[in-house]
Amino acid sequence: MQIGPYALENNLILAPMAGVTDRPFRQLCKRLGAGLVVSEMLSSNPRVWDSDKSRQRMDHEGEEGVRSVQIAGSDPELMAQAAQFNVGNGAQIVDINMGCPAKKVNKKLAGSALLQDPPLVEKIIQAVVKAVDVPVTLKIRTGWNVENRNGLLIAQIAQDNGIQSLVVHGRTKACMYKGDAEYDTIKAIKQAVSIPVVANGDITSAQKAKHVLEYTGADALMIGRGAQGHPWIFREILHYLQTGQVLAAPSIDEVSSVLLEHVANVHQFYGGIKGCRIARKHVGWYLTEHDQQKLFRAKFNAIEDAGQQLDALTMYFDKLAGEPALSFVSELVSPAA
Repeated sequence: MQIGPYALENNLILAPMAGVTDRPFRQLCKRLGAGLVVSEMLSSNPRVWDSDKSRQRMDHEGEEGVRSVQIAGSDPELMAQAAQFNVGNGAQIVDINMGCPAKKVNKKLAGSALLQDPPLVEKIIQAVVKAVDVPVTLKIRTGWNVENRNGLLIAQIAQDNGIQSLVVHGRTKACMYKGDAEYDTIKAIKQAVSIPVVANGDITSAQKAKHVLEYTGADALMIGRGAQGHPWIFREILHYLQTGQVLAAPSIDEVSSVLLEHVANVHQFYGGIKGCRIARKHVGWYLTEHDQQKLFRAKFNAIEDAGQQLDALTMYFDKLAGEPALSFVSELVSPAA
């Protein structure tokens, strides 16, 4: 997979997800096999660039590999300025968000709302590409709604105006994240343009990854929700694509080690109180399989101290490794625990 001058280590990309793909999670996914990791969406509004949230989203200290930063907005001039600002902060690839379906983004006519206005799409792409000397990529959905799937038109505009790589999520804006992703539009786009096309949407297993690659002919895959609580998905997909064999699931010891490291890094990155609150959602994702009744998570989510969170997780996995699930969960969440 090549984006401008950058040859990626493989064709698996971590999707930018607001509130999820912060530096600790990006570093973890990169280590576990992602060929490229993309930062959280950054607003093109310069008034928010100095906020704590924006500074943390721009933090790439110690990261390995190519730095890709996603920007969002609807004003071509502000988008160009945002691109320049982030390149000045070390971004090596600038990604334009035209795929986010969130109401708070779309009400500003940004994200996937832009798909309704192809002329504005073109102006934004032209402004950003002209503003920076690094590759500019684009993430879109298949269209505004199922009656207006104009992804093919947007892809042609992207290619004609200097976009170096295109990610297509197999849903429309109106679909949000409901239903199943469709790959026919991605396949049609891949056949119509010569720039690299990345397929995105519902890629949650190695077998599904292979199917999507073969069906669409895409050059790469972008994985978002499939990596939440399961950062091993990248190495699992790579192994399956290379060997045709299903890689064994991570052991309880590895899940424990990775989760504890991840939570500790979240604490360090955000600070105690905020770090504890952000850690909760990650722990919930990791333990979806092991804590199906959510008994432990109910207890864990009440903890406000970083050290106590780590102690609780250590106790949880110690018991998980040695006792039947129901007995250790009941003991762990009891008032005496």
